[in-house]
Amino acid sequence: MSRNGQTPLVELRDISISFGGIKAVDHVSIDLYPGEVVGLLGHNGAGKSTLIKCLSGAYQKDAGQILINGQKAEIRNPRDARAYNIETIYQTLALADNLDAASNLFLGRELVTPTGLVDDTKMEAEARKIMGRLNPNFKKFNVPVSALSGGQRQSVAIARAVYFNAKILIMDEPTAALGPHETQMVAELIEELKRQGLGIFLIEHDIHNVMKLCDRAVVMKNGQRVGTVNVKDVSDDDILSMIIMGKKPEKAY
Repeated sequence: MSRNGQTPLVELRDISISFGGIKAVDHVSIDLYPGEVVGLLGHNGAGKSTLIKCLSGAYQKDAGQILINGQKAEIRNPRDARAYNIETIYQTLALADNLDAASNLFLGRELVTPTGLVDDTKMEAEARKIMGRLNPNFKKFNVPVSALSGGQRQSVAIARAVYFNAKILIMDEPTAALGPHETQMVAELIEELKRQGLGIFLIEHDIHNVMKLCDRAVVMKNGQRVGTVNVKDVSDDDILSMIIMGKKPEKAY
């Protein structure tokens, strides 16, 4: 399915995932285009995280197809997902608290000098370059990330994904536990990623964040897709009734 001649970055087609005979995800299809944020909403147990984990490689689908840039993709583990330029930023951020931003950026993928030593100078220069692109106000390059605020830590995790060529980003409640100023900072980061043509799946509980950050919203209930809406065409209440009652507004498709 294309839109304005554009091929989706991701198509999840008719995905089903079961655990012990219970269908956690039941024949769900969603897609994501370049430069777009798609929010995934629903109660705990609705299936949204399970669905997206088959894209990040954490779970295997039982049925259905994953297409990346219109081509069938086999994703069996997180390494496969990364090979398709899919990166996941979990709530926990998976940062090493005792290391600085540059060391976290290259954690497990350190740059080395010709003699085989870790090249701290080059790593810091690269960290400054990518941060300059994403969050020009970031200045704390020489402190451990444990000393950074929540929003700054989030920007280090995002920078790591972008530096290693993420085209598809999965973000799990990126503003949970952040104050208003920090939330705004993450919102600006997301806007910048959209401008660079990334596609973002946002797993979110907060409807206000969805209204503010997302282009489209997909609501799930009991493992099934209730519907997909263009955020600008609906109200908070429309989305709320989809979540609670599984009721589609007229503008859902």
